Amino acid sequence: MDRLTNTIRPYAWGSTTAIPHLLGAEPTGEPQAEMWMGAHPGAPSRIDRGAGEQALSDVIAADPEGELGAATVAKFGPRLPFLLKVLAAGAPLSLQVHPDLAQAKAGFEDEERRGIPVDAAHRNYKDPNHKPEMLCALTPFEGLCGFRPPLHSAELLEGLGVGSLKPYADLLRAHPEDAALREVLTAVLTADREEMARTVAEAAAAAERLGGPYAPYAHLVHDHPGDPGVIAAMLLNHFRLQPGEAVFLGAGVPHAYIDGLGVELLANSDNVLRAGLTPKHVDVPELLKIVKFESGDPHVLRPEGDGEEVYEAPIDEFRLSRFLLAPGAAPRVLPADAAQILLCTAGSPRVGELSLAPGESVFVPAGEKAELSGTGTVFRAGVVV
Repeated sequence: MDRLTNTIRPYAWGSTTAIPHLLGAEPTGEPQAEMWMGAHPGAPSRIDRGAGEQALSDVIAADPEGELGAATVAKFGPRLPFLLKVLAAGAPLSLQVHPDLAQAKAGFEDEERRGIPVDAAHRNYKDPNHKPEMLCALTPFEGLCGFRPPLHSAELLEGLGVGSLKPYADLLRAHPEDAALREVLTAVLTADREEMARTVAEAAAAAERLGGPYAPYAHLVHDHPGDPGVIAAMLLNHFRLQPGEAVFLGAGVPHAYIDGLGVELLANSDNVLRAGLTPKHVDVPELLKIVKFESGDPHVLRPEGDGEEVYEAPIDEFRLSRFLLAPGAAPRVLPADAAQILLCTAGSPRVGELSLAPGESVFVPAGEKAELSGTGTVFRAGVVV
């Protein structure tokens, strides 16, 4: 097994303190948004097997079946199917949605055919893969996920008492769910920018004054003044997770994380279609092809099982579980049928001969026995084969 050296991404929305606190390091004053663990080409973890550091992606590419297991390669291809992160939101992330597998393949092939550079600011599809994801809270965690029922959104907008929001509320009441949500999101994102900026300012002032269910949306405008995504966000459910709770986000579900520290596990992709709360490119026509215009409550997941606590999800590319290792407990031997990454978030557990501190992680190749011992909390990322 290999101790991982990981990259921390300094996105502007990142907390300046949460990841340093987890790692027991001094904050630098700069945002530290995500720590990536895996083999994504954007920031692969590094390992050292005695000949100097190598990117985990290169090690896997040199021997996919040896590192990942034959069943994993047969099912998902010759690359690690998942990416594990520690995510630290100090400000709202962009309001976004991810494509399903067919949409990702079609979109990627289209942009490749049109010669759009993969690092271009207006590129939507960086790879041909989908990006379902799961977020498990390490601290109280706040976010937005999925559409409210249209009538609930209409009531929320009307309660602000902002005249320019009335046409949106009327549309939400006048049509069936799919059409109502589609028409209102389209209208918000294509409205005149100056008029929308005034609407956002009025809505934010009202939300600040009213508090209660409006408080999360007042918070958004501090970081994104005038952004139409503030109004679009009011169409979504607000959720709060306690430590140990999780949410799963499938294709087409609009969402945004607002605040908190969590473990995120996702398919190995970087495909994002944005709807607002960002200075980055927003491709409204493409976004509208991807969004699922249906309401639904965020389904809060709690781990199930004795010993290894599993967060169930309808996806095979990744499987997230958690071990709470108590003093004096017998060591736990993990299956060796596929590659896995183990992340310590508390205590001082051991994986074989390697001791881990909070924030440290190891890659365990397929076929290698991994035994957990000691005390602390360890998250396990693997696949279903």
